[in-house]
Amino acid sequence: MTATTKSVPVLLAACLLATACGADVQRNAQDGPRPVTVENCGKRITYPPPQNAVAYDMSATEKMFALGLADRMRGIVMPSTANPAVERSPYREDYRSVETLSTDVLGFETVVDAEADWVLAGWGSGFSEERGITPQRLDEVGIRSYQFTESCFNYGENPVTVPPMEALYTDLRQIGRIFHVEDRAQQLVSDIQRRAEQLRSNQPEGDPARVFVYDSGTDQPFTSGNQASPNAIVSLAGGSNIFNDLKQRWTTVGWEPVVKANPEVITVVDYGDQPVEEKIAFLKSHPPLASTPAVRNNRFHVLDYGEAVSGPRNIDAAEKLAEYLRGIGR
Repeated sequence: MTATTKSVPVLLAACLLATACGADVQRNAQDGPRPVTVENCGKRITYPPPQNAVAYDMSATEKMFALGLADRMRGIVMPSTANPAVERSPYREDYRSVETLSTDVLGFETVVDAEADWVLAGWGSGFSEERGITPQRLDEVGIRSYQFTESCFNYGENPVTVPPMEALYTDLRQIGRIFHVEDRAQQLVSDIQRRAEQLRSNQPEGDPARVFVYDSGTDQPFTSGNQASPNAIVSLAGGSNIFNDLKQRWTTVGWEPVVKANPEVITVVDYGDQPVEEKIAFLKSHPPLASTPAVRNNRFHVLDYGEAVSGPRNIDAAEKLAEYLRGIGR
């Protein structure tokens, strides 16, 4: 048997191993990166290596930046309401190095005009039936897309439910495969996992602090259920989201269940819709909340928008909230 024929079963075994790990590397005779197949929102999709990637909002953009992929991006779409959070971001130099294609919501014409070949966004916030920009429509014009795993909870007839941190790890690993930076992705995931485990091991005994995540809203508050990143942030910090039993991502609730849950801490999302000081002033003056321990004891914690959405800075947010909770004896 020649050396060439001996190599055939070795290559076959390698391909089978790649398939078992969840990514099919498509071999061909040409040199260079190969297309990769991964599962996204319950569908197996083959991605040629993107050359003109577009990311929507901070969640998508900072996943790319954390993986060192700013130079592989055609541009970003960033609503102007996120401008203050972008300026606070540790990735602000990367933001400045990539063209901002639009300061509005993600639009079909925007990515087509940019000659994008790959779009990263979440379902509902980025991709939308109502606004006419869906993975299917993009595919029809030759543009591949990837949806955040967290947002698969809201997508299609058979939603995919994955805990927020596991969804983040999945995204980082799979984006790493698509762009052939697997080692970088695994190092990033391993670091986040190590820090998450350290937080878990340092949580105090006893009942966790009851935390209300307040995004916005006066007549009815907009908050995080158990399928969005703040739920994991609060849990890792050693607290308990008062809407932990609500199987939703971001959703509107009434003030009555907030008051009934008697929150000890209110963590306020700060992203530019209005000054965070105004949000806190409203909460302090809102009569239904007056009797809650959070308001009585002036326990307000600020959660930066870039840390609240699914992304590499979720772990930073958890560490900061843990420090705050320990600082008030919780």
